[in-house]
Amino acid sequence: MVIYRKVINNILKKDAPSTNNYQSDTLRPVLPLSSDLQSNVQTILHSIGKSPDVVIREFAFVQKDETKIAVIYMEGLADEKSVNQFIMEPLKSGNRDAGFDLIITSGADVVEQLKYILPVGGIEDVKDIQSLFTAILSGKAIVLADGYDRGVQIGLKGGKERAIEEPTSQTVIRGPKEGFSESISTNIALVRRKILDPELWLESLRIGRVTKTNVSFMYLHGTANDEVVREVRMRLKRIRIDGILESGYIEELIQDKRYTPFPTMFHSERPDVIAAGLLEGRVAIFVNGTPFVLLVPAIFPQFFHAAEDYYQRSDIATLLRIIRYISFFIALLGPSVYIAITTFHHEMIPSPLLISLTAQREGVPFPAFVEALMMEVTFELLREAGVRLPRAVGQAVSIVGALVIGQAAVEAGVVSAVMVVVVSITAIASFVIPAYNMGIAVRMLRFVFMGLAASFGLYGIIIGLFLFVQHLCKLRSFGVPFMSPYSPVTLADHKDVIFRAPWRRMLTRPWFMSQSNQDRQDSSPE
Repeated sequence: MVIYRKVINNILKKDAPSTNNYQSDTLRPVLPLSSDLQSNVQTILHSIGKSPDVVIREFAFVQKDETKIAVIYMEGLADEKSVNQFIMEPLKSGNRDAGFDLIITSGADVVEQLKYILPVGGIEDVKDIQSLFTAILSGKAIVLADGYDRGVQIGLKGGKERAIEEPTSQTVIRGPKEGFSESISTNIALVRRKILDPELWLESLRIGRVTKTNVSFMYLHGTANDEVVREVRMRLKRIRIDGILESGYIEELIQDKRYTPFPTMFHSERPDVIAAGLLEGRVAIFVNGTPFVLLVPAIFPQFFHAAEDYYQRSDIATLLRIIRYISFFIALLGPSVYIAITTFHHEMIPSPLLISLTAQREGVPFPAFVEALMMEVTFELLREAGVRLPRAVGQAVSIVGALVIGQAAVEAGVVSAVMVVVVSITAIASFVIPAYNMGIAVRMLRFVFMGLAASFGLYGIIIGLFLFVQHLCKLRSFGVPFMSPYSPVTLADHKDVIFRAPWRRMLTRPWFMSQSNQDRQDSSPE
């Protein structure tokens, strides 16, 4: 294992580019705006390659000495109707009231006058070319004045966005039907609608030398662990990359352990799931351009919980969770147990069943391991084809392909009928796991256990389970043990792991999430 790790590290070091060649935004020279309007306009056009979607409108500002004004925005990113209504018309109309006259006679410069004249909020100063382009490409409009080395940016973001729809990856029968979209502002608003508390704090930064993607993280101040919040902030600020296009970039760049098949960060496209995590003391990370929001710290039992568990009775939720855990072990060990028993441990099979299995395998030319491997690989191909093809065609390929290929393989004597049954039950069990990324980890490790079973029988499976649990216990998610509350054992937090206690008994938050504000509800009698 040590040799394998050294080889991987050497390969990664060889392929990794030198960090000295990376040009961070903080190392780039800041080019300030000029006091000459035409110079600023030419710099903008030259920097962006005279792109035709950059709109520059120049005219005279009648409020003071016919000063030349330029309104700059990006077509399709800024709302042109709002630009005309709230910027162009007020600047061109020349309407003066007592307030404007006082501003002008007091000697205020044009830039300061714009903040009072324009009937919009969110007006901020812009003083350099880099900040100007960041604002324009974010959908804001820029107003520059001749004779001034600064301008103003106005948030009039436009363009069409996907409407709020039902989540496709986390469907529920009972519960909210709204899901996140690709707009970070919309996603943040969806969470704020559920938690109406001023202690819900938000911090934002831009990551990516080229994309300058807006990334924000949200937490309940006074409830979330300060060390976790500090760690999230530090890891995000340490990212040095040219672009962030999806939250998966962030997940891989800031996770605790690189070489593990298990996800140590939870993601969801449901606002209610993220709000519930925030109430427990977790930190949510939003990335512009994706409907999937990250939630940290994450623990192993969290990937077996569904949003619907908290919207129905505790006994029903407990039963469903037990079924999910059983399905997890079936999906992980189903084929390997069959291989081990039929290859090494015939004495564990009842005699009538052993005779039946022997009769079925009489014409099969392959050992049980090869037989299971062929069926598992075939099913993975069908599953991947079903995901990549259009929805209507993909479902037909998955269902019809599995039925036809399975029946044809049995009739041709390539595999036995019981192997088709085992692989089918294993596949169905893998679909029961609510978290898709945890299901992928199970599918990967299934092949490892199959190899151990073919080599050492049940002893190999036991050794594999020992290493499996050891690896899980070593994992951390932002300092929190991944196997909490199993390891270390915290009895008070077992109310919402496999068994879901009634709400009246869940009086406190998980200890490993929030030590400062443990109380979730009042325990005093009415």
